[in-house]
Amino acid sequence: MDRPVVVGVDGSPTSLTAAEYAADVAVARSRPLLVVHGYLHPLGYGVPLNPYDLGVPAPTEESRRMLDRVAAELADARPGLRVAVRQVAGGPGATLVEESRRADLVVVGSRGVGGFAGLLLGSVSGQVTQHGHCPVLVVRPAEQPIPTRGPVLVGVDGSTPGAFAVQLAAEEALRRDADLVLVDEIAAWRDCLPGFDFTTVVADPASSHPRTGWVTQHLPEGLEAGGFDLYLCGPPPMVDAVRRHLDEAGLAPASFHYEKFTPNEPLKASA
Repeated sequence: MDRPVVVGVDGSPTSLTAAEYAADVAVARSRPLLVVHGYLHPLGYGVPLNPYDLGVPAPTEESRRMLDRVAAELADARPGLRVAVRQVAGGPGATLVEESRRADLVVVGSRGVGGFAGLLLGSVSGQVTQHGHCPVLVVRPAEQPIPTRGPVLVGVDGSTPGAFAVQLAAEEALRRDADLVLVDEIAAWRDCLPGFDFTTVVADPASSHPRTGWVTQHLPEGLEAGGFDLYLCGPPPMVDAVRRHLDEAGLAPASFHYEKFTPNEPLKASA
């Protein structure tokens, strides 16, 4: 099955940046690109009935033109890229979660229309990272560009989800022609990457490791300036706790990449 790279677009600058990044990823992976727009019922909510009971509305001409324009611009700039568009009546978060069942990767902007500046994730991106069925990439705005060169870093803890994360990271390193750095070998990179550092944390409070507890208790200093990349692999409660902590502390990473797994179930790579 030729699983596409799926990107959610609502016309906001952040979603257009996400679309550009998703198109580049689709080209690198030789995958088709599916540009999705989930739209809400124009009657809105807050009334004592479900507006969709009155019928499924057609998308507006403005949204159709926006989606067609975005798809055309992405395709024109990348010869050979296969682009399809889809508009779905319903919440954009739920729409992308459903599309993730058939996707190789879902890409979404950190903030869409109506988002609050400075927060890490919006309601849509937060919903997709927590409930998506494939890897999800949250892209920061254009003024905080994502680095395109450098090693691919992955944490290793011996668990089934950790092994799956290593597999995904290895595939990404091959696509990028980059080095793959495992966390248990990462100390050597301090000598060859200026300014590079890392911190390890063990969750088990009974461990003899000098740092135990929650990841949020041991975040490195100097993140206030922003511009750092955040990669997490774990269950939704863990990533949600990190997201809330960063929001409350006013810390804004350049990109937020989250690989979701379901505890007690083996992970399978998408075909």
